[in-house]
Amino acid sequence: MSVTIRRSRDTESAVRRAVPLLVADRVATRLCAQDATLWGAAAEATARISLGWTPAVAAARPLIPEILALRGELAAAGISHIVLGGMGGSALASEMIARNAGVELTVLDTTDPDRVHAALHDRLSSTALVICSKSGETIETDSQLRAYEKAFVDAGINPRGRIIVVTDPGTPLEGSARHAGYYVFLTDPRISGRYSALTAIGLVPAGLAGADIQQLLDEAEAITPDLAVDAIENPGFILGAAIAATNPLRDKLGFIVTGTSAVGFDLWAEQLITESIGKRAGGLFPFTLAPNAPELDAREAMHLPDLQIVRLVDDADSYEDSRPGDIIVSGSLGGLVLLWEYATVVAGRILGINPFAQPDIDASDMATRALVRMGSQPVPPALTSERIEVRGSADIVNDSHTLKEAVDSLLSYLGDDGYVAVQVYANRLAFPQLEDLRDSLATKARRPVTLGWGPRFLHSTGLYQDGGSAKGVFLQITTTGSTDLFIPGRPFTFEQLLAAQAAGDTQDLLDQGLPVITLTLPTPETNLTHLMAALG
Repeated sequence: MSVTIRRSRDTESAVRRAVPLLVADRVATRLCAQDATLWGAAAEATARISLGWTPAVAAARPLIPEILALRGELAAAGISHIVLGGMGGSALASEMIARNAGVELTVLDTTDPDRVHAALHDRLSSTALVICSKSGETIETDSQLRAYEKAFVDAGINPRGRIIVVTDPGTPLEGSARHAGYYVFLTDPRISGRYSALTAIGLVPAGLAGADIQQLLDEAEAITPDLAVDAIENPGFILGAAIAATNPLRDKLGFIVTGTSAVGFDLWAEQLITESIGKRAGGLFPFTLAPNAPELDAREAMHLPDLQIVRLVDDADSYEDSRPGDIIVSGSLGGLVLLWEYATVVAGRILGINPFAQPDIDASDMATRALVRMGSQPVPPALTSERIEVRGSADIVNDSHTLKEAVDSLLSYLGDDGYVAVQVYANRLAFPQLEDLRDSLATKARRPVTLGWGPRFLHSTGLYQDGGSAKGVFLQITTTGSTDLFIPGRPFTFEQLLAAQAAGDTQDLLDQGLPVITLTLPTPETNLTHLMAALG
């Protein structure tokens, strides 16, 4: 077996209760046979068109020579820098594979104009762009593609030899890409983005960047027989039960990565689990934690009975730096990817949630498109404190006179089983110190805190925040970029698009009656000092 799972006494009880039922119901055999009835009658229609990932390893084998041949052609043409334009599972899988392989892959998963501008001016003469979008209609990737097309043309470079497209057959993107003469890889429409790590979505960008994708598939293939057998030793059964069958349910999953073969795995797992079994009430909410996160510090006297820690380590058998109740997992990257895909759908069966239902991303997306069409204007701030503009739920901001009062008022809505979501619409490469807000808020709120960078998180943990259990309070942070770029062929700029995405997300939360405040930082370098003080 290429993976090891070590569980605690509590999770062991969950495994003993749930796994025999999974064995008796022949869940592994039926899953490998793509039995769409596993998640109930209501889920059957979507499951029937969503199980193409179960034989993905075998289906991906023929891609390897094609990817390697293209990599050779690009290298011969002097192209050594691969940029990936994609969102959610269409970017996180390749990023994870490349990071673990130690190869450079520039991931552009944002509409932040400063980030886009920097990418366009980074080794353009030796760059190839891979655009990944299964739907072919993602507004972020469409905007990125348009920007790169113009940049290549302006530099006297023919885009035809520089742009590779990965999409489902029949999408608008496939049609336009073929018309332009771009290299096209088609994906299986029976595999959603979140289960596509071992398909062209994950393999093409990482493979072109230099990752050993053959080894990745070998690692996944090694664990396949263990996942396909109806036995109490099935690791997919064990892990699925450990995360979904505890009583009471620990519905917050905190991922901690210290293993050298799982770099970035937590971010990929966030979107896999959220899009599958976090988008409905009663589902699981995954988020990432550092090894020294306040949620783990006993001296903080945090009582978090609904938090399940999952540690991804180098060797689960010998790992000692854990707490009672933690789940410890180790293995090869390919093995871990396939394990968690199987465990997630098993958890969906245990929880009674259809893991293949389309996530509720339409509300904020429609709000974004409407705001872009109308040319969104910012709502006047309810107050300005230390040059930080404060907007949000009327019952929070109208009674606040300072930034600290607004934050304190927001946290007062936090329940005993709630969480805090920090949503940052900013350049994460320029302002990594914004990550420090997460730990400060966790210490202050004494509840789990997730931090996501917009618009990336909208395709990941944002799906739980918009469609899952209504337990969160939301702190949104926006900044004013130093650069703006027009999107060719569109009547709006990247700055306007990013602002509309933030405003659309806020409006969606307000429409659901959820507590939210938005803080606009005109000069983040100086504003952060005041913000951190307000969290003290």
